[in-house]
Amino acid sequence: MSGARHLYVHVPFCSQRCDYCDFVSLAGRRDRHTAYVEALLTELELERDLLDLELETVYLGGGTPTFLEPNALRTLLEGLPGASELTVEANPETVTPALAAALVEARVNRVSLGAQSFQPHLLELLGRRAGPDDVRRAVESLRRAGVDNISLDLLYGIPGQSRADLDADLHEALALEPEHLSCYELEAKPGTRFTRAHGAELAEQADSLEDHLERIVERLTASGYRWYETANFARIEEGRDLRSRHNLSYWYGHDYLGIGIGAVSTLGISRRRNAASLPRYLAALERGERPPRETEALDEATKLRERLMLGLRLDEPVALAGVEAVLDRGALARLSDLGLVESNGESITLSRRGRLLGGAVSAELIVWPGDLRAA
Repeated sequence: MSGARHLYVHVPFCSQRCDYCDFVSLAGRRDRHTAYVEALLTELELERDLLDLELETVYLGGGTPTFLEPNALRTLLEGLPGASELTVEANPETVTPALAAALVEARVNRVSLGAQSFQPHLLELLGRRAGPDDVRRAVESLRRAGVDNISLDLLYGIPGQSRADLDADLHEALALEPEHLSCYELEAKPGTRFTRAHGAELAEQADSLEDHLERIVERLTASGYRWYETANFARIEEGRDLRSRHNLSYWYGHDYLGIGIGAVSTLGISRRRNAASLPRYLAALERGERPPRETEALDEATKLRERLMLGLRLDEPVALAGVEAVLDRGALARLSDLGLVESNGESITLSRRGRLLGGAVSAELIVWPGDLRAA
């Protein structure tokens, strides 16, 4: 059996923690950056036999990987295996000409830049440090260094965000000519400071989310981008597939290894998650031991449900032969009549309208444990 061909590396450090963030992240901790990188590389060595000899993708996410101390970031990048696609997430204020040059020197060929918005009042509400000019300077620095695959992240559904704000964000983003755009619905998790402060406004925005997504799809597809996944758009270029190959590995249900605190791995019939404790992680790796983690066994039905749920996020059909055991045929007929699902008897995909409604439609198509609808 060959090993995983996709590697995720979690770098939790940020200059500050955004109020709406629910990721495993830590503000500051510069004194721990070097130790953390050493631990990451130790974990990678301990798990090396789980990886294929040749990787397709490596993805550094966070947190903010480019917030790492320069020497620590350089050490990490030098210690990673090579891959056809090497992506690093970055916040705009961390990107300087020197950092951009260092990324290119380390074989990074894709950068995902967290713009979120170009509207100062929305950035202030989100607690973001970078302003619109920081985004523009970051893109310019990356271009000058030779990065020809840049992805921009935008948020919609921000409290107080108007249609005009969204249209302006799309205009500003397109002016930078990124190869890829990720447009995410703001999902502030219950219990976060952001939800406590803006819960009522978030509830009001909920009614506008479908309209926002429809405007995004119309604008970006008209501008030459492929709406290849629910929240993701890749510029259409002859001879280049600019979709995120790493994220596609998740949506296709491929195996991947995750290292770092809170990192998740899916390997064959098991899924595991490293504990989200920095002290415990560092202590274990300093002893040369694997970090504390939880492991979950995945039965065949669970894997099929995930394959169908994730596959329906894409603009490609999912083969019925692979997922029939968890497909609700009654729901398929009903949703087809409503124009939300398209099927030719051999494969299934969501219609444009179905894709705008997203996960709710996909969930209806799946037979869940204890569900008697398809019996």
